[in-house]
Amino acid sequence: MVKCLPVPKTLPSIRFHLPYPEAVNARTWKAWLVPGGLLLALAVALVSSRLFVQVAPSLSFYYVGVFAAGLALAWRFNSSRVLFSLLVLLLAHRAVDFFSSGQVHTGPGRMAVALAALLIPLNFIVFAAMRERGLVVAGIAPRFGLLFLESVVFAVMCRPENSPIDPHHASSPAIPLWILLSFVAAIALFVWRYFQTRKPIEPGFVWSVAAVFLWLQFAPVGKASDAYVATAALILAASMIETSYVLAYHDELTGIRGRRAFNESLLSLDQQYAIAIVDIDHFKNFNDTYGHDVGDQVLCMVASRLSHVGGDGQAFRCGGEEFAIVFRNTAAQDAFAHLDALRQVIEKSTFQLRGADRRAARNAETASDRRTIQSDRRRITKKETAAASPKQLPVRLPDHLPVTVSIGVAEPSTRNRRPEQVIQAADQALYRAKNKGRNRVELASPAQLELAFGKSKKASRL
Repeated sequence: MVKCLPVPKTLPSIRFHLPYPEAVNARTWKAWLVPGGLLLALAVALVSSRLFVQVAPSLSFYYVGVFAAGLALAWRFNSSRVLFSLLVLLLAHRAVDFFSSGQVHTGPGRMAVALAALLIPLNFIVFAAMRERGLVVAGIAPRFGLLFLESVVFAVMCRPENSPIDPHHASSPAIPLWILLSFVAAIALFVWRYFQTRKPIEPGFVWSVAAVFLWLQFAPVGKASDAYVATAALILAASMIETSYVLAYHDELTGIRGRRAFNESLLSLDQQYAIAIVDIDHFKNFNDTYGHDVGDQVLCMVASRLSHVGGDGQAFRCGGEEFAIVFRNTAAQDAFAHLDALRQVIEKSTFQLRGADRRAARNAETASDRRTIQSDRRRITKKETAAASPKQLPVRLPDHLPVTVSIGVAEPSTRNRRPEQVIQAADQALYRAKNKGRNRVELASPAQLELAFGKSKKASRL
């Protein structure tokens, strides 16, 4: 996993975790409360209210509909993790109902509740640890095998002779204290995975585990159990949809909004706005000299700075090393000041190579030198070739790499207000910044807007 560098003192403290760094996805509370926390709170409120008696007859439709929709969505999104997690919930609920026969504090019922409390969180952990390979035979066969083995163990352990009725356990909690550790382990894992990936599916699993705990601890059987289990399944399905949305509208590497979000933002622009196109200077050299891992770190660092641009600007990654910033209700001259301050922050944020990054960069540079030597073999003597052997080449890498950006910004004119024309003008201003030596901000002139308008009209005629 690529790790980006901490921000300088001029910006708030940021810890980077890909693909959705906290610097970009700042609304962490929203990811935790919506939709999982909200759905579970509504379920608890409904079960605890007097209204529950009236809606209880309809819970069967809710239960069947949620599981049918969840399994269909998991199949459509090719998510074996969610699909098998839903199957675990469904099978465990049916097994508890079958073996308990209304008695969950003694005998087979108590054993069924304990096993469900142990196996459901552990299965969630296992499915999270297993590599996601989609719904192919190689991916689903081990999971089906695990479910089959657990079903056999569940059936054997819940036989009357293996779980005798003990009247002394009638007043004890349904879930033994030591089994609660499986819930704690599962929640801790998903919290950790969220801060590593920033994917909404991880909070979904946390709230789903919480719903399972409420089910087994307070309502192992009955209509309330249907409500809790169905809500656990609904949380997983909703979190899967939320994760798909985030992946579709956010760049997976840097975490900021992607090209699709940029195109949609253009549709809602008002009369006054400014668009800036940002390009990392000499970015190809970072990839060629130090490797793509270092190039990815540079992209992450620049994206984190762009996400803190002033003037309420929204940053987008349009592709490669090119970014865009949209300023709503802002003139280009006002945006220019914020962009120049941003340029200075990036210029002062020197990029530091450490440890494994330096080793990877050294390998990349040695490979580049090797290719250069091989291409020059025909022009130098064998003695010179031996003297220039890659093993004898001194590889000197700097500890700090300077990173700069060039920026072009434009705004609509009285005649030309289409965002496409403004983007073309900002592109031309960007090229002018490149030609003038890079590491600068250029403001599009009215002549550039007229040129962009002329190209747009010519393209429409063609």
